[in-house]
Amino acid sequence: MKIMDCTLRDGANVVGAGFSVDLTKLMIEGLIASQITTIELGHCTGLGSMQHGGKVSPVTDEEYLEAIQPYIKQAHLGMFQSAKNADADLIQYAAKKGLSFLRVGANAGDGKTAIDAVKMVRAAGLEAKYSLMKAYVLTPDELAAEAALLEEAGVQAITIMDSAGYMFLEQAAEYTQKVKAAVSIPVGFHGHSNLGLAMANAQAAAKAGADFIDCGLMGMARSAGNITTEGALALFRRLGQCQEYDFYKLLHFLDDRLIPAMEKEGYHTPVKPLDLILGYSGCHSSFVNTFKEVAAEKNVDLYKLIVDVSDKNRKNPSRELMETVAATL
Repeated sequence: MKIMDCTLRDGANVVGAGFSVDLTKLMIEGLIASQITTIELGHCTGLGSMQHGGKVSPVTDEEYLEAIQPYIKQAHLGMFQSAKNADADLIQYAAKKGLSFLRVGANAGDGKTAIDAVKMVRAAGLEAKYSLMKAYVLTPDELAAEAALLEEAGVQAITIMDSAGYMFLEQAAEYTQKVKAAVSIPVGFHGHSNLGLAMANAQAAAKAGADFIDCGLMGMARSAGNITTEGALALFRRLGQCQEYDFYKLLHFLDDRLIPAMEKEGYHTPVKPLDLILGYSGCHSSFVNTFKEVAAEKNVDLYKLIVDVSDKNRKNPSRELMETVAATL
């Protein structure tokens, strides 16, 4: 399972329309350090949005493209491209600045209106990803047919977007299964948490064959938020996947850098890294204080200590066991 991080695009909704250059660089660096290198960034509604009357961002498209120059060779960086705002000259400029992909987006059922935008992206030498927005307005069979049409038009990866957090698990699975059967390109799933089902839907989509999952750090996104990047890593690592990503480094980046930075912006994470680790490991919160004491005394990583001890005893881990395990870290 691959992770596509969309914090710097969809997550920009939590601050208006776009993150500052400083926050953009902070998150790119934290993601790259954690080996998460497929990253969507920029204006929340995509390249060219402000020129077409979209919400005003504190950073222009050109300024974002300049800001990411140090990271071009370290990650697969891209932007969203609303089909209706596609401009060949701006797309060519983005390609010249080293962008790797544009993800063209249109509401499900409007795929034919996006073909020209897809062709512009391909003509510029960029990877053309595609977002089937509000996927639930079509039946799974109808969405699959549209996905096939888009692949024929040149789309190289396609995302099923549950834009309102409407889907149940069975729907996430069926839409994914039908689209996967209709195309030969990678298929992703983008969930929102409006019904509290985003993480479960990600798992259902994965079981149905999804190749990648859209995520946001701390769930940052429009409305009730996305599948959380850190939560997706915890979920899929439990399933034996996503081992190539540095889960612990990401959690410490959140604790040390991003959570404090976003609190200044008025955003608070719904699930703190420590609480996520408890769910990941099966550790009851009543043991946390003892874990903290031992981790501090032995100068070891608290999260790794909790996980490794819990692998041996989730029911009633003793201080002696914690100290023994700490000596191996």
